Amino acid sequence: MCGRFTIGEIKDLVTRFSIDQPIADMPRPRYNLAPTQDAPIVVRASPNRLVMMRWGLIPFWAKDAKIGSKMINARAEGLSDKPAFRVSLKERRCLVPTTGFYEWKRTDGGKAPYLARVIDDKLFAMAGLYDRWKDPSGSEVLSFTIITTAANELMAKVHDRMPVILSKEDEDRWLTPGPIGEAERERMFAPYPPERMEAFPVSRQVNDISNDSPALVRPIAGEKAGTWF
Repeated sequence: MCGRFTIGEIKDLVTRFSIDQPIADMPRPRYNLAPTQDAPIVVRASPNRLVMMRWGLIPFWAKDAKIGSKMINARAEGLSDKPAFRVSLKERRCLVPTTGFYEWKRTDGGKAPYLARVIDDKLFAMAGLYDRWKDPSGSEVLSFTIITTAANELMAKVHDRMPVILSKEDEDRWLTPGPIGEAERERMFAPYPPERMEAFPVSRQVNDISNDSPALVRPIAGEKAGTWF
């Protein structure tokens, strides 16, 4: 799964994702972004637009926003068959920009957090879906979910799932409205090549969502980025 991520390169978002309509008041960098919080999301809108959305997809037909806390991730397997995601998969695909994501490994001393990221790209994109929901007052709430797939050889040492990381070549295709065939989706949803990633243990301070500083993404003392144990 993906339950926490970072976006530490806000100033480069517009250039990296060819944003035509950036947010007027750009958000600050985030190093411990958690479910139900807002994140800048890339959608296709002549050509690309950056929109703040709540993490945890609330389907347009939902009666209560609380359902979003259970939909922070969407499993790639059987995605087109899930009522909560079926329409979004066809019409509301998005990119979730990030500079890294956290996973927790079970150890004798408890769960230990690790940060994973792409080696050659400070900013990369996780595949996402979004939806529009209206609260009882009629106000629109935009929310998103991150698609997950089986872990690659690197991430499997910590968790059996990981986010779908899109190649730069697939980002534009993912944003283009209209159906994507099953075979093409399976190719896009394949685990990202492990040799193009690095991961390392970080401070347990990341466990507390009130902590949000650049120190969280640094390897813990004695560990070198790119190594696990």
